[in-house]
Formats: sequence, structure tokens, C-alpha cells
Amino acid sequence: MKTLNIGLFGFGNVGRGLYDVLQRINSQSVSIRRICVRDLNKERGVEAVFTNNPDDIFNDKDINLIVEVIDDAEAAYDIVKRALKSRIPVVSGNKKMLGHHILELMDMQEHYNTPLLYDASACGSIPVIRNLEEYYDNDLLCSVKGILNGSSNFILSKIFNENMSYGDALRLAQELGFAERNPTLDIDGWDSLYKLIIITVHAFGLYVAPEEILTYGISTMNDSDIRFAREKDRRIKLVAHSEKVDDKLIMCVLPQLISRNKYIYSVEDEFNGVVIKGLFYDKQFMFGRGAGGHPTGSAVLSDITACAYNYRYEYKKRNDSVLPHYTTDHSFRIYFRYKTDEQRSLLTFSKIREQYSSEEYSYIIGDVSIADLKAHQEELRVADCFVAAYPLD
Repeated sequence: MKTLNIGLFGFGNVGRGLYDVLQRINSQSVSIRRICVRDLNKERGVEAVFTNNPDDIFNDKDINLIVEVIDDAEAAYDIVKRALKSRIPVVSGNKKMLGHHILELMDMQEHYNTPLLYDASACGSIPVIRNLEEYYDNDLLCSVKGILNGSSNFILSKIFNENMSYGDALRLAQELGFAERNPTLDIDGWDSLYKLIIITVHAFGLYVAPEEILTYGISTMNDSDIRFAREKDRRIKLVAHSEKVDDKLIMCVLPQLISRNKYIYSVEDEFNGVVIKGLFYDKQFMFGRGAGGHPTGSAVLSDITACAYNYRYEYKKRNDSVLPHYTTDHSFRIYFRYKTDEQRSLLTFSKIREQYSSEEYSYIIGDVSIADLKAHQEELRVADCFVAAYPLD
């Protein structure tokens, strides 16, 4: 195991978490040599060498690993590209950047013979990427689905377990550092989307661009939807879903009405839960904290340690498999709450299973294609509408 001198970009929640974890374990083989931040005048209360100039890190000959844990996707992209071009191994925690640029970065890794690791970007403390790489690297994998965003799950847990209002649950998540001041990335499903894209590359070898995937969150959920879920003895969870159907692949991020017999029904608070289904081994479940500085910082450290042993992703599915074809030509049962006739006409139901109408709101339970939902997802992001997948079991 080689000694690693880290050039760290970012000292927010995750960067500080990584620093604290390293201090706690008192590692003799891993140390942070310099930290690049935006504001040098901010008091951070730690003894470390800070800079606001990336050149101070890239020109330091003793630094042999770059770690970026910043929230700016374009800046993270520049850092990772520069690290690879400089042939310095790099660990990234920026799922939005990876969701948009992972194909290019895969090619750069091969061209410059330099690894990029990012397990911590996908599911917080759950090592899902490395498991998909090493233990699910055959063609028996059928689906990967689960709760990939700890912030939205924390909010939903408080609503269903403690009868909190949506607004109060969101404010508490922000106070505890689980949700950002602008929570759109979490509650509207974008964070889960980027993670799903990364996971799918390793699970099925296929990259699908963010704009091609149905993505819909919980920001328009209201008391009527919560009451409906309770009446049906279900809970609403924000679920990311990637599944192979014959030679096709379907993907989406969508709230789901989850029944008690599902693993993710009991995934609470800021935890993530991932269900991996195989052709012969059925379902396997992975569970762990998906938000918070120390859990995510610990996951980043796991990537760092892997670098010390010269580990790199092999992208086995992408290189060795016959890739499935991405499609939105697939239907499933949904719950659709709406207010106006115009909103009702947005979706075409191939089968209607249940209907309810009142002066306050109406809902339909029926079968709709992913393509139809995708075509109207922006029009459905209004307070009078809410859509959730409603599995039969």
C-alpha cells in the first residue's frame, strides 16, 4: 500500500467529514497536504494548508491523489479532467458532473492510464459501484432500484412516521445538513437521477443522458396524496429504477406507493436502500446512510484507500456485454392526482383501474407509458398535480 498525499478541493459538509474521519483514524499512509477553497477568509478551526488557487495543488510534486468534493459541477469537471491529463489519480463525489460527463471521463481514464473513482457519489456510504463491478459483473442482473437520496427520504420519513407537515420536515432536513438551502436537486429527483445514471453504467453497461430519462419528484405532493397512501397501507418513497426487460432497458426516477412487503418500505430518515435483482439469486438488499458529512466522507476515504492499492473500474459490462437498448415504450400502473380537465387530458391511460372526483381534487389509478409521462413531466410539476408509480404488490 503506497502513501497518499491528497490535494483536496472543497471543505464543505463532505470535505470536512473526510478531514474529521482521517483525524479520527490517525492514518499513517493517507494525509491531506493542501485544501483548495473559494473563501480563504472563512474561519474553519482546523490546522491545514488552505489555498484558493488550484495551481498550488496541481503544481505540488508531492501530491499524488486529487480528491474533489465540491458542489459546482462545471468546476468539478475541470478539476477531474485536469487531474487525468496530469496523470494524477482522482476521486470525485460530484454525481451531477459524472451524470453528464462519465463517457468522456471513461475514455480519458483509458487514454491517460489514470483511474477515477467515485463510489461515494452514488449512494453515500453504500459501496454499490464496487459491488456491481466485482460481484454482479455477469449477464444475470435484472434490475437495480432503490432510494438513492437521503434528503428526500428523511423528509418522507418525518411525514409518515411523525405526522410532520412537508414544510416542517424540509426545514428540519435543512437544519440538520441533509438538504441544501435550495432543495430542488433532492426533492425533484435530480440527485437520484444522476446517481441512477452512474449505477446503470456499471450495472448494465449503458449510458443514458439525463434529459432522456423520466424524472419527477415529491415537491408537489400534498396531504391528499399522503392520506391516500395511508388508506392503502403504503408509504410514498422517491425511487430510482433501472431494469432490463428482454433486450431493452427502462429507467426512471419517480415517487412510488410502496407496500409493506418491499425492502425499501422500512428504509427511514437519511438512509439509502438499494435492491439488486438477479435472474437466479432473486433479490439482494444493500442499506446505509446516504447523507451527512461523516458517512459520505467515510465513503470517500474508501475510494482513497482503493487508490492506494491501484484499484480502478474495469467497466466490464460496457466492454464485454451485448448492451440493451434504452426505451420509454413501457407502461406501469400509476396514481395521478389532478385538479382540472386540462390536466386530466395530459396523460393517456391504456387502462383505468380506479377513479375518484371531488370539488377539491380528483385522482385516477391506471396504466400509462413512460414515454407519455416523460413527454408531460414539466407540465405535471405544478401544485395541483402529483404522480406516483403504484405497483400491484
